[in-house]
Amino acid sequence: MPSHPGVDHRSRVTVRRHPERGSHDRAIIHRILDEALFCHVGFVVGAQPFVIPTIHARSHDRLYVHGSSASRMLRALGARIPVCVTVTILDGLVLARSVFDHSMNYRSVVVLGTAHPVEGADEKTDALRAIVEHVMPGRWAQARHPTAKELKATSVLSLSLEEASAKIRVGPPKDDPGDLTLPVWAGEVPVRLQYLAPRPDPALPPGIDLPANVARAGRGTGS
Repeated sequence: MPSHPGVDHRSRVTVRRHPERGSHDRAIIHRILDEALFCHVGFVVGAQPFVIPTIHARSHDRLYVHGSSASRMLRALGARIPVCVTVTILDGLVLARSVFDHSMNYRSVVVLGTAHPVEGADEKTDALRAIVEHVMPGRWAQARHPTAKELKATSVLSLSLEEASAKIRVGPPKDDPGDLTLPVWAGEVPVRLQYLAPRPDPALPPGIDLPANVARAGRGTGS
């Protein structure tokens, strides 16, 4: 996939292996971040690397990352150390005629930068609203909002998307020409995230109906 005007092409996240699959187009990066339900945050404390899965949300050209104030990740990143955030959406298995050429179809984003703690109550509330709406659109208006104590126990980090890139693979396997005549099935097995029927909490009182937004929960299945 060719690059387009957007994030700095000279950044550390420029795709070098299969550069034709890379893009710095902001719209593409935003779409992938918005569809992915969670991210992985990589950072180093001392000489020990960590990679932690967590929930995220994008607001304009910033990424919010959620966590507990007591978590190692939030304590470390509150010191504003370098961070790498990644998301990946799996779209399919690519089965080639040779084992060597097997692959996957995917959409991914890598973000590098320095995470900053969200301090103010209003900004933190806005960030948490974005995270909740990312997970389930319409949920913020339905559920109880956090108390001052809960806000204090919750940490949110903010990261600029200035240095970010996307990488996307689509299409069938790319076998060597000499393998095309092998009597081996080759092709794609599409993969998508599927939402099943919601299960009510056993403690739910009678008379509380399933909200329409939960009933129709779902996200894009990729290209």
